Amino acid sequence: MNILYVTICRILPLLLGWIMDKLWADPPRLPHPIVWFGRLIASGERRLNAGRHRVLKGGLLAVGLVAGVYVLTVVLLTASRLLGGVWLEVLVSAVLVFYCLAGTTLYREVRDVFLAVDRSLDEGRRQVARIVGRDTGELSAQEVRTAALETLAENLSDGVVAPLFWYLLLGVPGMLAYKMINTLDSMIGYRTERYRLFGRVAARLDDAANYIPARLTAFLILLCAGRLSLLGFVARYGREHASPNSGYPEAALAGLLDCRFGGPHNYFGQLFWKPYIGANDRTLTTADLERSLAVCRRAEYAMVALVVLVLCF
Repeated sequence: MNILYVTICRILPLLLGWIMDKLWADPPRLPHPIVWFGRLIASGERRLNAGRHRVLKGGLLAVGLVAGVYVLTVVLLTASRLLGGVWLEVLVSAVLVFYCLAGTTLYREVRDVFLAVDRSLDEGRRQVARIVGRDTGELSAQEVRTAALETLAENLSDGVVAPLFWYLLLGVPGMLAYKMINTLDSMIGYRTERYRLFGRVAARLDDAANYIPARLTAFLILLCAGRLSLLGFVARYGREHASPNSGYPEAALAGLLDCRFGGPHNYFGQLFWKPYIGANDRTLTTADLERSLAVCRRAEYAMVALVVLVLCF
């Protein structure tokens, strides 16, 4: 009975949601929970990010939103089971898993950046602006491609491995709570004048939530590429990143491609220097893109298999 329950209520929603992501990615015309998360965060930031006690107010907003999403998801799933039985709960859970996974959209967006910059530099800059937080108006073609691959590595963790990790630990409510943490960090977790105090707690929550997933992502990239010999490279360069987590998957991909990530980044008009990851400042090509996408897809498949395997036992 226990195995049957795990299969129906934990494994089946995961697989259905993952397959939905493979088939449809993020449907642009459907309402998306992450968009709602963003609106809630933006509204709270406008109201609270002023005056004194900004760390406290930002922290209360972040913790309140994360806890609220977790509780509301539990209530939604419980109501689904009570009103429609276990199969309605499975369906609702699968849809929520689908909304939490971003692998297919990520791969598509990164490929579109390379295709766009091959057509024109301005088009490449506009396209990469869709997936990065930095200012892109003055990036070179090499910097556009580098930004896209950095985002691919980082968001393989944030958009695929980490949601699956938290699904394994805390089910769909944990998965949604993680997505709120990640959205908070992407909106207010910057070390700029505006967000340095208000977004401090949000940034720390994101650091904690991604600590294991980021390192697991790096390991899966190297494992699926057959290059575990690069673990030393990842250990060396991963800790050099300004973020305690992002450097690890980026280092794994940089080591695999024998290229260099990092350098100057402009956020909201402020220049930040990120330590270099890797030393070979070579020109990135479409072949590098295809190799990166292939290994990231294999890492995603490996993570899904790992979660299913652990749930079975």
